[in-house]
Amino acid sequence: MKIKLSKEQLLNGIQIVQNIVSTKTTLPILSNMLLETRSGHIKLNTTDLDIGISCEIPVDTLEEGAITIPAKRFGDIVRELPSGDVIISAKKNNQIDIEGQKCRFKLIGLPKEEFPKFPEFKDKEVVKIEQATFKDMIRMTSFAVSHEESRYVLNGILLEIKDNKMRMVATDGRRLAKIEKNLQTSLKKDISTIIPIKAIQEIFRNLNDEGMISFITSANQALFDVDGILIASRIIEGEFPNYNQVIPPPNNQKITVNTQALLSAIRRANLLSTPDFQASKFEVFSDKIVVSKSTPDVGESREEVPIEYKGKEMMVGFNPQYFIDVLKNITAENIDLELLGPDKAGVIRLDEYLYLCLPMRI
Repeated sequence: MKIKLSKEQLLNGIQIVQNIVSTKTTLPILSNMLLETRSGHIKLNTTDLDIGISCEIPVDTLEEGAITIPAKRFGDIVRELPSGDVIISAKKNNQIDIEGQKCRFKLIGLPKEEFPKFPEFKDKEVVKIEQATFKDMIRMTSFAVSHEESRYVLNGILLEIKDNKMRMVATDGRRLAKIEKNLQTSLKKDISTIIPIKAIQEIFRNLNDEGMISFITSANQALFDVDGILIASRIIEGEFPNYNQVIPPPNNQKITVNTQALLSAIRRANLLSTPDFQASKFEVFSDKIVVSKSTPDVGESREEVPIEYKGKEMMVGFNPQYFIDVLKNITAENIDLELLGPDKAGVIRLDEYLYLCLPMRI
């Protein structure tokens, strides 16, 4: 294998696929990146066995071939090369030469045969949606994913497609985020699959504000195509909780409040939170909501936020971080907050979006 391309092109490709590589793996091949030439392109591929990422870069192919090389070290070398063209050539004994302007490196790699094969998806129905829409759906749900290993089925986002609608749902058992968008085309069969959060983060990292993302799902894997960047992921097997059971019907006694004003007040109250004292107090009156925090041996805070409300007065405790996570992603100037009492979940409903948060004792 021998190719020629610019340092900038190569570095961009490396940065796309390098993120999932672990240097602490027990399998040395998983620390490597596969380089493979094909008809005027070089294909870069990495995997950790749960996720695989692949992208192609146009190159001058002087000689075809393939090799795997240590991904992190290769990336570090290319990053420090002077600007200009880079010539990469694979030699015998799995050695690779990297030639830049007036400098040259040699690295020892491993044969391509040891590298796990990228999964193939044949005869599967392709789903397409705007990247900006998909990006927004991830942004509004991913923060609610559980990171507790004991709740493995909640360590990802549920992706459902039914009746020309795509839905994403995430929950950690204490809060739930759900968003729904219309699809432009109908599918022959419904889809319900749980995508791990690590794959979701890689997809989000590569999404743009223009163009389409397409994806295919099978019994145990999913493949996403973002402008030619392929991300294959194992799916989480198991039964996602029936989230519809915990969503209360709409409540007419809504609290209308400025999004940024409420967010700022909760952020300030959260400054006094400790791992043992997380809850902030929300006192609701006819014209204001008082956000306060009292932490032993730390201090107290109290702040009033004007609201429009016609219901009964009440006092509820919430984890302030759970409200910060959602409010900082909401672009609407005002929100309607539904609070029914100290033992009931707080709910925010927007067009096609719902967020639910369980209360805490205060």
